Amino acid sequence: MKHTGSCLCGGIQYEINGPLTEVLNCHCSMCRKLHASAFRTRAKVQSSDWHTVKGQELIRFYESSPGEHKGFCGNCGSSLYTKFDAAPEIFGFPLGTLDTDPGVKAERHIFVGSKAPWFEIKDDLPQHDTDQVIKTGRYPA
Repeated sequence: MKHTGSCLCGGIQYEINGPLTEVLNCHCSMCRKLHASAFRTRAKVQSSDWHTVKGQELIRFYESSPGEHKGFCGNCGSSLYTKFDAAPEIFGFPLGTLDTDPGVKAERHIFVGSKAPWFEIKDDLPQHDTDQVIKTGRYPA
């Protein structure tokens, strides 16, 4: 499936030619601050499936944790993806910049132990105080 998206200012346009997997809502303080929201809805994508169509020169990175780099538009600040030194084959991809229907929905909430105190989760998705993926040995995105 082909997905397309762009940043807020339109300076960056991208395509993802592959599946969006392991979709979740992350309530950790870093995601809340990065997205200025109660949580971030993100999927995993294969880095080889990502193609920047326009504006590659506008993409900037911030190393939020050792080996974890948040990619964003240098003009408008839109969050594009997270890349990992330990797992270069995957990106953590926030769904918010998509211009197309992703065709997927969040499967769970993680880091609800540090969620915003002013936000109430009202759906029936599984909730985890931490990221259960870490315990399975699969790399979190």
